[in-house]
Amino acid sequence: MTCQSSESTDTIESDRRADNNSRAVESDESRIALAMKDLKNTGWYWGSLTANEAKEILQDASEGTFLVRDSSQRDYLFTISAMTSAGPTNLRIEYKHGKFKLDSVVLVKPKLKQFDSVVHLVEHYVQLSRTSDKAASNSQPSAMPPNGTVQLLLTKPVYTATPSLQHLCRIAINRTTRQVRDLPLPNRLKDYLTDYTYNV
Repeated sequence: MTCQSSESTDTIESDRRADNNSRAVESDESRIALAMKDLKNTGWYWGSLTANEAKEILQDASEGTFLVRDSSQRDYLFTISAMTSAGPTNLRIEYKHGKFKLDSVVLVKPKLKQFDSVVHLVEHYVQLSRTSDKAASNSQPSAMPPNGTVQLLLTKPVYTATPSLQHLCRIAINRTTRQVRDLPLPNRLKDYLTDYTYNV
């Protein structure tokens, strides 16, 4: 039987913590890299656009029009710039513990959904906007939200360039089915469809 000094036990524990931290950093880096890959495939990720440039792009757009850009604030990676009923606005996207979510006031933060990617986050809020927009059109016009708040709608992305017909078909197929591998299509086409699994 061998005995270890408390000093060597401390060293082992310290090495374990460093190894765990290293894995967490690698995991974060790979998640962010995958999020960037997905974002670049969307066509509505504008990169290092400033808030003023985003405002200019959205100025004459209809409510619900949006784009995603790099955040100009150091603590955030991305920002959604969207046209609301009160004009263009910016919403920071927070990345914490391997998940993305919208930044918000402290009281609301715990209630916000978290996502594995920025595109999943945007897709969720687009779906939410579409369902709330349908519900609103089927009912009486409602009063403004309380305290002068503005409802966020994400309905129409602003593309950096006209998307290819292939990409638009991929989105249309993704809206109708999640079982792309079961479709009677060549494997190469199935690979293309599964490379971007979102419907926005």
